[in-house]
Amino acid sequence: MKIRVERDGLADAVAWVARSLPTRPSVPVLGGVLLEAGAGPDDTDALTVSGFDYEVSATVGVPATIADGGKALVSGRLLADITKALPAQPVDITVDGSRATITCGSARFSLPTMPVEDYPQLPAQPTFAGELAGDTFGQAVAQVAVASGKDDTLPMLTGMRLEITGDTLTMVATDRFRLAMKEFTWQPAEGMEDAAVLVPARTLAEAAKSLGTSGTTVRLGLSSSEGLLGLSGAGRYATTRLLDAEFPPYRQLLPSQHTSRAVLDVSALAEAIKRVSLVAERGTQVRLEFADQSLRLTAGGDDEGSAEEELPVEYEGEQVTIAFNPGYLSDGLAALNSDRAELTFTTPNRPALIKPTDAEGNVVSGYLYLLMPVRLPG
Repeated sequence: MKIRVERDGLADAVAWVARSLPTRPSVPVLGGVLLEAGAGPDDTDALTVSGFDYEVSATVGVPATIADGGKALVSGRLLADITKALPAQPVDITVDGSRATITCGSARFSLPTMPVEDYPQLPAQPTFAGELAGDTFGQAVAQVAVASGKDDTLPMLTGMRLEITGDTLTMVATDRFRLAMKEFTWQPAEGMEDAAVLVPARTLAEAAKSLGTSGTTVRLGLSSSEGLLGLSGAGRYATTRLLDAEFPPYRQLLPSQHTSRAVLDVSALAEAIKRVSLVAERGTQVRLEFADQSLRLTAGGDDEGSAEEELPVEYEGEQVTIAFNPGYLSDGLAALNSDRAELTFTTPNRPALIKPTDAEGNVVSGYLYLLMPVRLPG
């Protein structure tokens, strides 16, 4: 192989693919990226950069000038570090036998290659299921992924549930302490049947960072029989294996009514939480006391110091005190993408709902964040 590529395009492509690679691959080749010089998807000369560890695949093409085509497999993490550090000049890549040479300006690197024949076959994109705007996709995934679980011993909670019902796409995630849900319209493929799948939230969030940009159309592919979800857009292609786990019956957790309602300024509340929680020990709560048209936040106690702050609020309901984990509450407020929010609940021990509102306090968009209160002592 002997090719020349632009530095920025190469670095972006390698970085994107390397992010999907396992930190500790079971066999060395699964930590590699496959470099293939030849005709790209649009039949122009390209360097195709790919990674696959049997769970997640990522592929992207970079325009290239090809003197000799071919394939090479090199360490993904090392190649990402090298390409990121190269000067802003064209990059020459030459593969001769068991060595790959990367030359850029006066910098020159020589890397060992791994046997290409030991690398697994990359999966094809699953059957086209539908498409949506990239910024819509990116925002929805970010809003929902915040509530996904991080405990790999509970795989059903590390996933994001995707429900397809006609032209409505619903994304849901929960870690048992909070739940985030986003419903929005999309363009399903002709003849697409209703479906529900569980996708690793971490993988989906990583893909959304690059595919979820304005002006990009994201295409979803789905193969329930093969257990694969496909994502593509802006010349990038990714697949992930679906989680074979049962997602909790979340709809029965959503409160159908409330007795208390507050409309709040999101940034003011977020800043107040940040301040009063400075005295809250890790894992302890911030208390919200609603009365008349004011909200009083308190945290801590006599032993570790205490803090309080009062904010104006539009409030309907009896005087009540409810407590939350400050980190979880802050995450929910940040995910709203709204200046104002509605907080509704019934009792201090029942789930609360947070939804974005407009300037008049009317609920907007199809997003909600459910948060379990922390039980107050006594």
